[in-house]
Amino acid sequence: MTLNLRAGLTLAAALLVAAPLAHSQSKRSAGELMDAVMWAKEPIGGPFALIDHTGKPRTDAEFRGKLMLVYFGFTFCPDVCPTDLMAIGQAIDKLGDAGEAVQPLFVTVDPERDTPPHLADYVPFFHPRLIGLTGDAAQIRDAARAYRVYYAKVAVGDAAAYTVDHSAFIYLMDRDGKYLGFFPPGTPADRMAAVIKAHVSAKR
Repeated sequence: MTLNLRAGLTLAAALLVAAPLAHSQSKRSAGELMDAVMWAKEPIGGPFALIDHTGKPRTDAEFRGKLMLVYFGFTFCPDVCPTDLMAIGQAIDKLGDAGEAVQPLFVTVDPERDTPPHLADYVPFFHPRLIGLTGDAAQIRDAARAYRVYYAKVAVGDAAAYTVDHSAFIYLMDRDGKYLGFFPPGTPADRMAAVIKAHVSAKR
């Protein structure tokens, strides 16, 4: 099930013209992965083993019993990531007490720079219960592959500088870790909260 498609189509078009470096990127193209998500062509989600912003190992199994909002991005992202993370935090606050049933997760696609200490400085800006997750390149690759996330390093200026192009869907998972749908980038907090509330209220 998809929650909305509109903004995702625009993002897909933008990523298709990016010029990624040959390393630290998805093996599949942006268009292929986004098509899989937007039209529910492939399973979304799965197990992950990562490190949180306190340095503690975390797996998806720890969050059973709660809905999960899973977002892949990076801390040096100039606009899309901060905007969406802010909306996630606002949506949880709008749910009031029901927000305790939702666990927001921010998975970096830039593990080289997004170390646990760096994430620890970043995630509190968006919500006190937001958990930042990182790991080695293989762990991030496996998590991104499970969620059909596109990401690729793109050189900026000199060889040492780079940004990361990535898909920016917000995945909603149920209490058993199963995929419910996605919010496209730019989804307003009110809309997000309304959809999540229906799932929080639903009986298991």
